[in-house]
Amino acid sequence: MHRARKDLAQDVREGAAQLAADRPHPRHRNNNEEQTYRDPTKPGRPPSMVANFTKGLPHDEETGLLLNAVDYKLFVHGIQTGDPIDFQRTPLGPGELRSVPNVPSREQITVDTDDRSGIWKSQVAQKHPLSDALPTEKGARVRAWESAGAGNVLDLEGPDAQAVTMPPAPRFDSKELVAEIAEVYAMALLRDHPFNTFPLPPSGGKPVKRPRDRTKKADCFHADAFGNAGEMLRGMDWFQKNVDLDLDADARARRRFPAEDDSDLFRGVTPGERVGPYLSQFLLLGNPSVEGGNPGSPARVKTDGFIQYGAIGIQQKVRIATPCKDYLTAWYPYVDVQNGADLRNSETYEPGKVGDQGHRFITTPRDLATYVHLDALYEAYLNACLFLLAAKAPFDRGIPFLEADVFDHQQGFAHFGGPHVLTLVTEVATRALKAVRYQKFNVHRRLRPEALGARIDRWRNTPGLQTGPLAPLKPLMDEFEGLPWDAARDFLSKICKHNHKNNSTHFPGEPSGKKDSYLLPMAFPEGSPMHPAYGAGHATVAGACVTILKAYFDHGWTPGEFFKDAARTQPVAYEASADGSKLLQMDLAEPLTVEGELNKLAANIAIGRNWAGVHFYTDYIESMRMGEQIALGLLEEQKLTYPEDFTMTVPLFDGGAVQI
Repeated sequence: MHRARKDLAQDVREGAAQLAADRPHPRHRNNNEEQTYRDPTKPGRPPSMVANFTKGLPHDEETGLLLNAVDYKLFVHGIQTGDPIDFQRTPLGPGELRSVPNVPSREQITVDTDDRSGIWKSQVAQKHPLSDALPTEKGARVRAWESAGAGNVLDLEGPDAQAVTMPPAPRFDSKELVAEIAEVYAMALLRDHPFNTFPLPPSGGKPVKRPRDRTKKADCFHADAFGNAGEMLRGMDWFQKNVDLDLDADARARRRFPAEDDSDLFRGVTPGERVGPYLSQFLLLGNPSVEGGNPGSPARVKTDGFIQYGAIGIQQKVRIATPCKDYLTAWYPYVDVQNGADLRNSETYEPGKVGDQGHRFITTPRDLATYVHLDALYEAYLNACLFLLAAKAPFDRGIPFLEADVFDHQQGFAHFGGPHVLTLVTEVATRALKAVRYQKFNVHRRLRPEALGARIDRWRNTPGLQTGPLAPLKPLMDEFEGLPWDAARDFLSKICKHNHKNNSTHFPGEPSGKKDSYLLPMAFPEGSPMHPAYGAGHATVAGACVTILKAYFDHGWTPGEFFKDAARTQPVAYEASADGSKLLQMDLAEPLTVEGELNKLAANIAIGRNWAGVHFYTDYIESMRMGEQIALGLLEEQKLTYPEDFTMTVPLFDGGAVQI
């Protein structure tokens, strides 16, 4: 007797739920810095939150630190309850302290008005919005926190948002954190260096030679800066093999040792990432066009960079953000942004030229930062999936319907076909976002790099804070200021010089821009998003989406039409010219693979946020690993729903593999 379909469907759903419930649910651990660091200058030594995310809450305009610890307590309470009313009661925007003896109370400045110019300290916030569309409005609006309650949302598929976790973030007194902020500072100074000037890893043990490029580089390009950054980073304890550090297993797994040839600087560490140029080919190349077979319509070639969306094409070029222009390099704009000033959409771009409309191939880290500033979060992986489908990339050998039609008598489509994987690669992104929001808001609440840069700035410019609320910064500053190499020891002076030039060139009317500044130069005028640093949303989505693609496609395959020369005998790769107008071919001794380029794509997108100044290295690597677990869990549960007997072999970021 056949069972009713509804009973069978219920059994499968219950089986998937049981599978999810049977997985070990981890404890969530943070680094306990919220309670560790105290402010000795205030009555009762309240927590200073010097190592935690406080953006949007009222800040002291001189120190950049939290104005009142009670505000942070309200912030956390709203996160924990998930009640929107509690968040509405949390102070948002600038404030000031009232003089009440022995009571550190706060009074919020009114911001719900058309004229907000008087509440901000900086010219840029006072004059924002810059558009004539709202002539009655003056001054920047206040920006709210982003999806703080998403980690409390339940889901019907894949691991629960709270069933995956990340290890504690590096502490203020760790060698890892000083290496991370040094790396982000170095990336800020290299933001306008063309990727085709980055040192290349050897291919097949042989040096890789680039074709000659005579196109113009940005005016702020300095040929020796990359090598200087490498030497500075290798001088830090974290990056030296001969320095024995007392590390836990998580930190030990993250430790890196940059090569002397600088070819692995600022790259990811997953399999395949040290083959070929810095950028994944999935961010540059195009796939075949349906127009190619029409009379009088020339076929698009891979170096045109068009990704085919059915009968339309989207070119893989980005808006050209103004070269050599950074943001938040003066104190008052930084403080306003920490107080919630919404300066989004005030960045500037290069005017268009004939044929490019102000776009180019991703050419510099600034271009990559622009991509991850404006992307639809999963778009790079959707493009990669379309690329692979158009290239007729083979599916994993364990998937059904791979034989000729005469044998299988059916083709994959609604399941085990293009629409299936295209939907799944985007569907997994929302699960990843919920999980990472829980880590960000509910567990770690780690400060952003821009805030750590401000702590360093105040250490240098306000020595009295060194024995006060900034005392926990001493181990970090001791290493920064005690590096053995002269140029590395003087690294912060390079930041100060860069910021002086940036302020005088791009923000000459900003009064605080005339002072010495050690702030982290940011690619975006609003700085980081309104949520904590750890984990990273882009990186978690990257880990999840790429894992789906590696599960469905033959990850060891090399697309001969794209990753080899015209004769299909010589492995090749492509990167943009220094002006971004075209793609240049280089010869490799070993071919690129689907797995390597997908891993590289995930790292490019995740580390692209580091190039913008909004994330640390650990935000990238630990978030990608968590995204991987989300995708694997979703695939395990979905497998229960199919009548076909099939497997998927999925290569992991750590070099191993699992079978679904």
